[in-house]
Amino acid sequence: MPPHYITPKIAFFFGVEDPESHLKAFRTQMIIYRGSDAIQCKMLIGTFIRIALQWFSGIPDGHITSFPQFSKMFKEHFSANKVNPPRLCDMFNVRQSEMESLKGYLNRFCAVLVRLRTQEKRDGGCSFRTRHDRKPVQ
Repeated sequence: MPPHYITPKIAFFFGVEDPESHLKAFRTQMIIYRGSDAIQCKMLIGTFIRIALQWFSGIPDGHITSFPQFSKMFKEHFSANKVNPPRLCDMFNVRQSEMESLKGYLNRFCAVLVRLRTQEKRDGGCSFRTRHDRKPVQ
């Protein structure tokens, strides 16, 4: 590490989390701290513990040549832990429970909506309007 380099605070990766989420958070910190390719590789290694560290320990010396290559290896190895974003049809399963406040329900609904893929976000609000604009059956 260069002298006077301030180490960013990055969450640990145990080997059971979503690798995409970890890399997204890691890259955000690296943008702020302007880490070079080599520093990014070293810093990513510093986030590994338990299973992830065991995986890294098995990589032969000199095998990692760049951060893009290293992050690709990382994502591929831990791909089973990847969390798939919800689909538009999943929005219909977000329902308000009996004891849940409207604010609590809307917070949960919006949290799912934010995770939708970009092309599906535009239509996501339709499920909310369609289900809640109907007049109650008497």
